[in-house]
Amino acid sequence: MPAWSSLLFQGELDQFGLSCARVEKVSLDERLNAARQVRYKIYKNALKGKIVSELDLDSVSVAVSPAEKYREFLATKGLRMTPERSIIVDEIFSSHDHFDADQLIQRLVRRNDGTRVSRSTIYRSIALLEEAGLIRKIARQEDRDLYEHDYGYPQHDHLICNRCGELTEFHNDHITELLKQISGELGFRMEGHRLEVSGLCRNCCRAPTSRPKKLNLL
Repeated sequence: MPAWSSLLFQGELDQFGLSCARVEKVSLDERLNAARQVRYKIYKNALKGKIVSELDLDSVSVAVSPAEKYREFLATKGLRMTPERSIIVDEIFSSHDHFDADQLIQRLVRRNDGTRVSRSTIYRSIALLEEAGLIRKIARQEDRDLYEHDYGYPQHDHLICNRCGELTEFHNDHITELLKQISGELGFRMEGHRLEVSGLCRNCCRAPTSRPKKLNLL
């Protein structure tokens, strides 16, 4: 479960007409519920076209936890939730980070609880988690497949910088409505969409601050 800050920043909330809320003196369930409601309001009231920064996992309410959903999926395939599989799904959903298989392996290696998971188990688990609809493949960078949460996370799209590899998440209702309109005109029943826009991020578009020195001509 993500660790929530004890104070929701006033500056971030003011632009949406929300009051600052202190949550450090309430129970964990109340704290998560309060944070979820505030973040959902921010998400729903964001200006159309505005880039929305990293959204927390709990921005969308889910009926069951990722671990329980994974357990149910494994049961349909005649598999069981082993301790290793439980560790992997818990580590992936401990924070919303884009990751590849090697990065996940390093995260598991750094755990100080003495648990060890084999590389082959991690690769197989990633494939199963993707099949279960818990994570999704979003991009391929430097011959590496990147993944992110799919279960319990708001629909969003990505801007991917070809130079530095930065991924920016955003949500725009106009895009969804346009795709629905196009689908309807073509007799296609739309169930979802994924959009990845490649280009250069703001930092990579900036002009260099200094010019390269001219070569001395002989």
